[in-house]
Amino acid sequence: MKIGIIGSGNIGGNLGKHWAKAGHEVLFTSRHPEQLNQLVQEAGGKAKAVSLDKAWEENADVYLLAVPFKAIDKLSELYAGEYGNKVIIDATNPYPERDGEMAQEVRDSNRNASEYTAMKFGTAKTAKAFNTIYADHLKDKAFRDTDKLAIPFAAQDEDSKKMTQELIEDIGFEAVYLGGLENTHIMDPDQKIYGVSTNRQDLEEMIKK
Repeated sequence: MKIGIIGSGNIGGNLGKHWAKAGHEVLFTSRHPEQLNQLVQEAGGKAKAVSLDKAWEENADVYLLAVPFKAIDKLSELYAGEYGNKVIIDATNPYPERDGEMAQEVRDSNRNASEYTAMKFGTAKTAKAFNTIYADHLKDKAFRDTDKLAIPFAAQDEDSKKMTQELIEDIGFEAVYLGGLENTHIMDPDQKIYGVSTNRQDLEEMIKK
């Protein structure tokens, strides 16, 4: 699978390295791709660094959004012609102290953060995953054979569901499906399963309560 990583920080960087290790073709992105040489070397496999424009032109199978929440508006406007019918995995979180008023407005509104992203990337197939796990756990607890951590996810349609589940399981985590994006409020900051690192059984019990 070809995966475009939009945002190569702790979450995007670690996921990209894991997916490269699992055999996927990974495109790390930056305005200055040459600054990602070390990340590409660490990832190995079929990883490379490209500009943001180039990443969309490469026509990847799936794009991971791992950018500050405030970047969603501009990204969705800039690349409106590029992401049609693509799967987008939203790993963002609205933090008003970092992202400003727009993040507060989303948190105060009737829609959850993933529904906001899906609205902005309206022609894409949006899933939500990897926003609840600590970056250290994502980095250090992948590829386990036993005592696997569970990753909750939700998806807009069957394509985004299947692809997201596969990408979670390819790197040694358990995928726990919540349903559609309307069910992701519990994944948002300060909510029930945000920041929770546990196994499938415990996570499923928390979701039921």
